[in-house]
Amino acid sequence: MGEVRRRRRGLVLGGGGVLGAAWAVGALAALKRVHAFEPNEAEVIVGTSAGSVLAALLGAGATVEELVAQERGDKVLTGPIAGFSWDIEAVTGGARPGRPKLQPGSRQLMRAGLGRFRRMPPTAVLSAFLPTGGKSLDRVAHLVEGFTPMGEWSPHPNVWIVTMDYDSGRRVAFGQPTAPPAPLSLAVQASCSIPAWYAPVEIDGRRYVDGGAWSATSADLVANMGLDEVYVIAPMVSFYLDRPDHLLARLERTWRVQITKRCLNEVEKVRAGGTDVTVLGPGAEDLAAIGGNLMDFEKRLHVLETSIRTSLQALRDPDHMGPDHLSTAG
Repeated sequence: MGEVRRRRRGLVLGGGGVLGAAWAVGALAALKRVHAFEPNEAEVIVGTSAGSVLAALLGAGATVEELVAQERGDKVLTGPIAGFSWDIEAVTGGARPGRPKLQPGSRQLMRAGLGRFRRMPPTAVLSAFLPTGGKSLDRVAHLVEGFTPMGEWSPHPNVWIVTMDYDSGRRVAFGQPTAPPAPLSLAVQASCSIPAWYAPVEIDGRRYVDGGAWSATSADLVANMGLDEVYVIAPMVSFYLDRPDHLLARLERTWRVQITKRCLNEVEKVRAGGTDVTVLGPGAEDLAAIGGNLMDFEKRLHVLETSIRTSLQALRDPDHMGPDHLSTAG
């Protein structure tokens, strides 16, 4: 008998703030348990915003068990994060944005957006008009430098970190062959730099911000790669919503619907090439745990444990499948 061909798998890790990252780690743990898939073995790993930090960790060889232990605050004894003690509040600057500068974030993008409005995501155009963020994510870059040699890229050959050029509005996935060279630490910092919250990050003379300004997932980047399967772990995508009382949470849920539609459009591009796609996103129970502020680090453990349970249920139970067999937890 001939040798069985190894299935080529891709992993897309979407944005979603501190709580989105905690939820995503729980989803990865469930994914490994149900499908026996070790995320750090994916052929390509795409990370946006909070997902970029996880992509960098997985690319360095971190296992799901190590990521779960880190989220729980347990001492990690093996892998690239062994001995790390992360103060999430200090790293992110807290659960509230700082005082932004009283000037639009990108006058160049304002002009470019008006001329190319129909070809750019509304979020990309909107980000240009938002004030420049006042906080810095330098500590995120320092964390990445702790497990990646300074100035170098990931040891994984296909870790792609999604950002947006803040002056042109162009999506840039650092790590792709066509992207400009950059240290992994700065690419991750840029990918996490939410407009109006954090300052843009300069790389080789150009300013970059959170890739979520273009797309919360950017799943379409793995289209036409000849992959057999793609798993999209998407903290901002939901097919089943809760009914929050708080106005901020209700607004977030409304915005979440638009993000989900965009993700579905991206997924169809991947499927068009014959690739099976599974999208896992928070459901109603997860959203109730998350609340309305994705940066509320005090809820991390609760969100993680809820995600492990609900994600297992979503992957195992066909009744928890979203449109066209896309999985959602909750």
